[in-house]
Parts: sequence; structure tokens; C-alpha cells
Amino acid sequence: MVNIPYLNTPDKPLFSTTQERIPIADIVQDIIIFRDGSASLVLESTSLNFGLLSTREQQAVIASYSGLLNSFNFPVQIAVRTQRKDISSYLAFLKKAQKKLLNKQLFNIMLDYENFIVEAVKKKNVLSKRFFVVIPFTTYELGVTKSLASIFSRKQTLPYPKSYVTKKAKIALYPKRDHLMRQAGRMGLELKQLLTPELVDLSYHALNPEPPLTKEETTIGKPII
Repeated sequence: MVNIPYLNTPDKPLFSTTQERIPIADIVQDIIIFRDGSASLVLESTSLNFGLLSTREQQAVIASYSGLLNSFNFPVQIAVRTQRKDISSYLAFLKKAQKKLLNKQLFNIMLDYENFIVEAVKKKNVLSKRFFVVIPFTTYELGVTKSLASIFSRKQTLPYPKSYVTKKAKIALYPKRDHLMRQAGRMGLELKQLLTPELVDLSYHALNPEPPLTKEETTIGKPII
């Protein structure tokens, strides 16, 4: 009789925590450190209404953007995060302001405005967009030996201490960050580096997206997201 080890092995439950499946090892000194030793620095950009600019201003923005693209000698990632806008706090603010109005005509105007906002949101979702520029720091910048070891190793552990990875990442990322900030300023945009609390919040919501709303949750009497 042939002994097949896979068939003779009893079923065993797989024990694994959520933390083991998340590639992020830690967020230290405003830098995201990953389990393989790589890291990232995240910048958030302001928006620009290109359609409201004059022809000369649009040409200047296009020329600045072309200069930004031609100045790249390192990889970047541009991410856009789109979420439904939560206007429940704004509606609560309107109701609070209505109670302070003594003029009946102003009260009716405020009430009409509130109904207009509610109906507009019911017909079309109000979305908020956030724009991010991610500058990566690869494991190869830590050294070839440690990089290859982290790739072929089954254990998801940092090849170096966090303090050393953070130090090396800062040396490589900060000049790139400053360069992008200067180039973005020429287009009328402002890049802001996300701090550790902001990175924690962004990472949490990226890994734990909000469930879609049901039809009942979008009625007038309930918060609209």
C-alpha cells in the first residue's frame, strides 16, 4: 500500500492574525516602514480648478507640469482617494442656525436651502477627493545582501532595525520630497507631508473601507454620506 503523506495528514486549522497579512511593519517619524525593509513617504496635494484659469495661466500650468515630469529621475506613485462626502454635520449646523433666526423670511430661505441640499445629495452623490504623491524607498537601497535575504526569506521580518531603516529612508526621501514641493509650487499647488497620526488614519481607512450605504440609509431623516 502506497503511503501518501498529504492524504494521511489530519486537517489542522490555520492560525493567522490580521497583522501578519498587513505589509506595514510600523509608521515611524512620518515614514511608513514595510516588512521587507522598504519605506514610503506620503505627500498630500491641494487641488487646482484648471477650467477657471485664463488661457495664459493654463499654458503656464501645462509648462510647469511638463517640467515636473521631465525632472523625474526617481519613481513616484500618484493616488486619488474618492469617498462619499458626509454632510450630516453640515445639516446639523443648518438646523442649529435656523433656531437662531427671528426673521420668518430668513427662516424660510434657510429651510428651502436645506431642502435643496438634501434633494441634491439624493439625486447625485457628493464626493470628496484627496490627492496623494507617494515616494518609495526600496529594499535595494539598504544593500544588495540584505535585500536578497528579505526577498527569499519566509519570515516577514525587517532586515535591519527600524531606526536604521528610518535613517536610510530619510536620507533618500527628503531630497526627493523637497524637489517635488518646489516643482508643485510652480503649478500653484501645495504638497504637504503627512505626519504619523495622519498616516495611521489613512492606512486604517484604506485597509478598512466603509461599507456601501443601503437605500434606507440615504433617506432625509438619516445621515447622508
